[in-house]
Amino acid sequence: MLKKTLMGATVLAGALSAAAFADTSDKRIALSNNYAGNSWRQAMLASWDKVTSAAVADGVVAEAPAFTTAENQVTEQAAQIQNMILEGYDAIVINAASPDALNGAVKQACDAGIVVVSFDGIVTEPCAYRIAVDFKAMGKLEVDYLATRMDGGNLLEIRGLAGVFVDDEISAGIHEGVAEHSGFKIVGSVHGDWAQDVAQKAVAGILPSLPEVAGVVTQGGDGYGAAQAFAAAGRPTPLIVMGNRYDELQWWKEQKDANGYETISVSIAPGVSTLAFWVAQMVLDGKDVPQDLTVPFLKITQDTLEESLAGTQPGGVANVEYSLEDAMAVVSGN
Repeated sequence: MLKKTLMGATVLAGALSAAAFADTSDKRIALSNNYAGNSWRQAMLASWDKVTSAAVADGVVAEAPAFTTAENQVTEQAAQIQNMILEGYDAIVINAASPDALNGAVKQACDAGIVVVSFDGIVTEPCAYRIAVDFKAMGKLEVDYLATRMDGGNLLEIRGLAGVFVDDEISAGIHEGVAEHSGFKIVGSVHGDWAQDVAQKAVAGILPSLPEVAGVVTQGGDGYGAAQAFAAAGRPTPLIVMGNRYDELQWWKEQKDANGYETISVSIAPGVSTLAFWVAQMVLDGKDVPQDLTVPFLKITQDTLEESLAGTQPGGVANVEYSLEDAMAVVSGN
């Protein structure tokens, strides 16, 4: 089972031999992140820092700094990766602004002998490793769930950050689900950028033009903002699929206690960044790792809501962080 906290040095030592650690003790791994403008990304960076700081202290690697671009722009991130190549990092872990527009910079890194591991926002360059949730399946699951709760109805879709692989895949899954469950119809779509304030403003802007909305399909970080927008407009609260932010889970708990409100939460744990770190370390250590890894998405149900909320800090995100042992299990499972 995945651990919610980083395992200690004794477990790390049990997972791999000390000799294996010696093979990467002088290696430098950098994180290239394209965006940090929401609580999920902040938690992702915090998880990276927590796990990599311990790995550096244990002598697993020499250093593992994280760098985030000021804007979510491909040109800026490509330049960042090129700087990492010049600085001689042994591995670059990437949360990418685009699945294909960074491929030139990624190929340059690979040609320089640098291990490249992409996660969440993955890249399509064949030389890179990819760690992803089946985001399309995640989107379809939302509509499948709604179909168990109602015969059909009008849906509002809240998308994520435009142009990013994750947004495109989740949306494709949602539309596939709507096509399969013909009673549903998407009557409006807005971009919430995976942020509550952006989502609330976007939903508030489109609501006056929409008919009655039975359900809201989302991508995470937008459920609470959607609920606030409906409340401010004086409209009935639809069934909103939630993400894994504290304010989403807390609102859900309050509604559940008050009137039995029921929904689900589907998301990717921000701690997937720590899995990407360990994958990079294992590749540098000569381990056989599949080029493409699929990890399960994080699902919270009516029955697990309280437990998940209790383990989530106010302002934070429900999360899972990976130890080296966990990462090895994921690799073996793939």
